[in-house]
Amino acid sequence: MPCRDSGLAEVIIKFGGELKVSSHQRRTLEAIRRCRTAELGGHIDACDNCGHLKISYNSCRNRHCPRCQGLNKEAWIIQQEDQLLPVAYFHVVFTLPHELNSLCMYEPRRMYDLLFKAAWHTLKTLSHDPKWLGAKPAATMILHTWGQNLSMHPHVHSIVPNGGLTSEGNWQFPKRGKVNFLYPVKGMQKLYKGYFMQKLKDLLAEPDWHFPPDFPIDKVFKEWKDELYKKDWVVYTKKPWSAPRFGGVKSVVEYLGRYSHKVAISNGRILKIDDRSVTFSYKDYRQNSPQKQTMTLKGDEFLRRLCQHILPLGFRKVRSFGFIANASKRKSIKTARKALHVKQKELLDKAERRELAKQRIFKKETDQCPCCKKGKMVTIEVLSVARAPPTAMNSQTQLKRLLQEF
Repeated sequence: MPCRDSGLAEVIIKFGGELKVSSHQRRTLEAIRRCRTAELGGHIDACDNCGHLKISYNSCRNRHCPRCQGLNKEAWIIQQEDQLLPVAYFHVVFTLPHELNSLCMYEPRRMYDLLFKAAWHTLKTLSHDPKWLGAKPAATMILHTWGQNLSMHPHVHSIVPNGGLTSEGNWQFPKRGKVNFLYPVKGMQKLYKGYFMQKLKDLLAEPDWHFPPDFPIDKVFKEWKDELYKKDWVVYTKKPWSAPRFGGVKSVVEYLGRYSHKVAISNGRILKIDDRSVTFSYKDYRQNSPQKQTMTLKGDEFLRRLCQHILPLGFRKVRSFGFIANASKRKSIKTARKALHVKQKELLDKAERRELAKQRIFKKETDQCPCCKKGKMVTIEVLSVARAPPTAMNSQTQLKRLLQEF
């Protein structure tokens, strides 16, 4: 087997065997473990000038794998950059209270769907109110379920343009006229909490709902519900980025990219793996100036925490709402650009975004020989899945044969 980077794959090899998880979680862990190894196949490339050889193994392409997000992340950034408007952008975060964590673990799909719906309902309701905006808004929302220490911390990051489209096709800026103001935080908190709790009540009444073993269904349920109503649910906004024409586009896109395809933990944060435990770094954001700290967990506990952040199969963690929703964004963005006096251009399609992403990631030609810098690397053999790579004993003979055939 090839050498592995120290990281999640090594943790899974050491501690994943006896872990009790769902079949979907097990397949995800296996994909991460096998990523870029001979088990997934690969190919051998040779330089047509100097004969330099390179063996490459296939990626697992799982969205929870920390090694497989580069190309998708860049393509997504390009998509967002392609549809940005020359207005300021706000960052709004909607967080669930920790009392709901157990429900999220037992019914993740329905709880996270409701989180998206409640966040969008809050922004949409205030935006349609003539007192604040009186126009159709838009938002890009990204779900995160973790804290830095891998604990449950479900929340959505929302990127919201400063304004919206009126029914006449004009651009309407917020009527309060404050540069650092979107909507009143207290108002957002009340709307968000009220809508979520109302819909949660309906969900809890569904016959196929799965309750956690320790959930207070009987008399204490009313107390549990009242405590949730008393709490101030965390909703906050940050100061907006400047309009793209004033140089703010870089900040918006960099921020979007940092959050869009992020996974619960990267290989770089895993500091040490021994026979019993895993040590990793994290930031404690409860401090005013968060600094890196370290935490050590037993191997099985580390993987248990990781698995609770594996999203349900097919669940969309990034969603667009309002006039940038997929069904209408081409027409709506064209209307918005016209209203804002921006030069019109067609949005890139998926293939164009992916090709541009490859050019950005691989700034030099990917087929150039890294040894002589003159020749081109050409695939001379495809390694089938689970086929062992050339060993030290037979590699020279085998590769000579391949070069002769090449």
